[in-house]
Amino acid sequence: MSSRLRDRTSCQPKLHNNHYQVNTKTAVAMPNHFTETLTCPLAELATNLSDSELRETAYEILVGACRSSGVKPLTFISHSEKNSGRAPALTSTASLQRSLSSTAASNVKKALGLKSSRKRQVSGESDSERVKKAVTIGEMLRVQMRVSEQIDSRVRRALLRVAAAQLGKRIESIVLPVEMLQQLKPSDFPNQWEYEAWQRRNLKLLEAGLLLHPLLPLDKTDTAAQQLRQIIRGALEKPLETGKNNESMQALRSIALSLACRTFDGSVSETSHWADGFPLNLRIYRMLLEACFDVNDETSVIEEVDEVLELVKKTWVVLGMNQMLHDLCFLWILFNRYVVTGQVESDLLFAANNLLMEVEKDARAMTDPDYSKIISSTLGTILGWAEKRLLAYHNYFHSDNTETMECVVSMAVLSAKIMVEDISHEYHRKRKEIDLARERVDNYIRSSLHVAFVQIMEKVKSSKRSSKNQQNQFPFLSILAQGVSTLAFSEKAIFSPLLKRWHPLAAGVAVATLHSCYGNELKQFVSGIGELTPDILQVLRAADKLEKDLVQIAVENSVDSEDGGKSIIREMPPYEAESVISNLVKSWITTRLDRLKEWVDRNLQREVWDPRTNKENFAPSAVEVLRIVDEALEAFFLLPISMHAVLLPDLTTGIDRCILHYISKAKSGCGSQSTFVPSMPVLTRCSTRSKFVGVFKRKEKFQIAQGRKSQVGTTNSNGSLGISQLCCRINTLQHFRMELVVLAKRATSHVRNSESAHMDNIADGMGNAFELSTTACVEGIKQLCEITAYKIVFHDLSHVLWDGLYVGEVSSSRIEPFLQELEQYLEVISLTVHYRVRTRVITEVMKASFDGLLLVLLAGGPPRAFHLQDYETIADDFKSLCDLFWSNGDGLPADLIQKFSTTVNAILPLFHTDTDSLIEQFQYMTLETYGSSAKSKLPLPPTTGQWNPTEPNTLLRVLCYRSDETAAKFLKKTYNLPKKL
Repeated sequence: MSSRLRDRTSCQPKLHNNHYQVNTKTAVAMPNHFTETLTCPLAELATNLSDSELRETAYEILVGACRSSGVKPLTFISHSEKNSGRAPALTSTASLQRSLSSTAASNVKKALGLKSSRKRQVSGESDSERVKKAVTIGEMLRVQMRVSEQIDSRVRRALLRVAAAQLGKRIESIVLPVEMLQQLKPSDFPNQWEYEAWQRRNLKLLEAGLLLHPLLPLDKTDTAAQQLRQIIRGALEKPLETGKNNESMQALRSIALSLACRTFDGSVSETSHWADGFPLNLRIYRMLLEACFDVNDETSVIEEVDEVLELVKKTWVVLGMNQMLHDLCFLWILFNRYVVTGQVESDLLFAANNLLMEVEKDARAMTDPDYSKIISSTLGTILGWAEKRLLAYHNYFHSDNTETMECVVSMAVLSAKIMVEDISHEYHRKRKEIDLARERVDNYIRSSLHVAFVQIMEKVKSSKRSSKNQQNQFPFLSILAQGVSTLAFSEKAIFSPLLKRWHPLAAGVAVATLHSCYGNELKQFVSGIGELTPDILQVLRAADKLEKDLVQIAVENSVDSEDGGKSIIREMPPYEAESVISNLVKSWITTRLDRLKEWVDRNLQREVWDPRTNKENFAPSAVEVLRIVDEALEAFFLLPISMHAVLLPDLTTGIDRCILHYISKAKSGCGSQSTFVPSMPVLTRCSTRSKFVGVFKRKEKFQIAQGRKSQVGTTNSNGSLGISQLCCRINTLQHFRMELVVLAKRATSHVRNSESAHMDNIADGMGNAFELSTTACVEGIKQLCEITAYKIVFHDLSHVLWDGLYVGEVSSSRIEPFLQELEQYLEVISLTVHYRVRTRVITEVMKASFDGLLLVLLAGGPPRAFHLQDYETIADDFKSLCDLFWSNGDGLPADLIQKFSTTVNAILPLFHTDTDSLIEQFQYMTLETYGSSAKSKLPLPPTTGQWNPTEPNTLLRVLCYRSDETAAKFLKKTYNLPKKL
């Protein structure tokens, strides 16, 4: 990890604008919209020194330290000289004046794993212009620390005066705030208010460095400390006179030096300790390290970080810093900058992690209590931030930022290790057997997986409350099992390989946690089960599958472990789904069939047989019943048992009986053929005058019929079913017929795929499944087609057929009205009936129409009488009737029409046969039928309804309706038939 993170450097330079020329007033940090902030681990100062005041102090110390360590004298150049362009290069120090026109790749960035951010500026400037704009490291630092040129000028002026007054003294030998107070006057400031604010800052620095946070603790009996407090208190109320000979100033200098130069052994030190006490020194040093970040890009470390840190380290002698403290402070600066800038620049985090590895080395050798306190506070903050994410790492990390997560885990483990192992001296004595990294990561895995499990559970609950889609129909624990399984495989693929670095059984711990979480929910679920339902079976099946997935992952993860994964498997007690199912499955089939019977009756009670309820034009109750049947079969085969094939016949037989019950109800109450066919009137004979009588009778009947014309497709006023409802029933039975085949095939397929014994024999026998229902569907469709046809012809169209056709004059009461209304019914049938039975229904209507025509011709009663010349009209009408069903080739096949028109075609010629011939045929056929007993007197042949040109009753009826004197005399003489009823 370390080497990989350290190598995260890029050879691609990053373009920077020449931002060191920007005025400090506008060189502010990039606005940060990320709300997360961290509490600074450095202790708060006991005085109210602001960041800007600490930053200005840090800048003064930095400039003074660079002056003190330089080889050239410090020279002040006025602001006007700078602006005039006449000034030579600043000569304050060699280090501060180093040109930035070209800088080598940063060694610090390489060591920390930071990518290079410098990009060569591309512009049209000439070489001379570029030289003029070249800046020094000192100028760059001024801008980075947000110090204005005016303040910079004043600081350098003061330091020149200090250097002149303290010849030969280095920066660490003086108390800088005292010297600054001595050297700068109100005239050096734009106004009195700014001068007084500056003076207060220096007094607060003295208070903080010498009284509140001294390097050496103060003796309570030390009068110098008391005097300094009084001086500072007075100066804060009234500005201090800082003249060289002023008594207050001399007293301040004397007391400050005596306090700053104290040592542990009581001797007088040449080094003054005014800014090296904790935490003042760290607060000031933090301001210096902040200068390493680009003032115009708060996430970017400047390319000149090597030079900046080289100068910053010159302040160590004043601030009491060393490499260990520097590493710790810089670690915090990098980490804090990553957090507060929105965690977008992962290089900062990688750099902080690399630096943390150095801090770990430092911590082993450090025994200083102040350092231990600071490192504990710093690492505690880092650890708290990291663990907030790692204890719920599924909320923060995904497949695209696993490197970041790996870095966070590394920082958390290192921080915990340093705090426990290197700082706690009790650790080695009490907890030598504990693998801290493994223990921490184990906790992260279990915590985050538990959090993720709870979130999945809440998401499933929310989805089931709000969603109405098909997925929402699955039981809660079944959906939850799928989600947990997905989470487990995701964990195995994304996070476990990463966490295995610290925990060899990372995936095993993850699945054991998920197994436990789901097991708790399943246990509560099972405790409330009363009977086996599809939902319960689905849950148990899902739980069984989930358990197999989790155990498989655990086993695969434990192949190389010392105990072969036994410790993980012991954490996963079986769900025992099979045992739960075996206690419930015996009563499942009976319960399911009873429920199915209830559903059939309930749906039939609500059924209105309206084809408009769905686009397939069958009853919604059929959909419900078949859905329940299908669910029963599906649920049966989803039962995690090994006896599907054995128990299937019991289930299918029960289902068959339920559907048979439905079918019998579907065709009940619809009547039969005989319900609609009118009773045949008593035989009568015609007379030549009966024709005219019939005319008047026809007119009367036609007027009556006008008031009861059929309403196609509606329920009739007498309560009988309408044609559309009958069509709906036909469609429903056809739907059942097709679906039963599908159900039988599906059941067969399930049986063949099952692991049950004798499954082949059972599967072969499944061809007879639902045999009762299938046979009942075929019979029911046949009956309903006939009923529909006869209802249309003899009931709904009786006003134009039985009451109207050929009543009176044949030529004025032809078949056209019947055809017009019949066509409407055929249209309804074509649009409503399922295409597989449509031809059958229309064929039955055609047969009924033919029967109706024959009934009108042979049993139409006294209103009808036919002449020989009417034959052509009747034949033409019959042709029109056949043409209606042929419909120019779009209707029934011609051969089918021909087949069922045979009887009519055979009987119609009788109406063209002369009366004498008919009488002879009748006598002959009667003698043939009754033998010698008919010679004395011809018997009256019974009405069979099986019309045939050679059948005596058929011939007799043709004679009865023959408007002919010869026929009338024959019937009068032979049978004494009346002329009217």
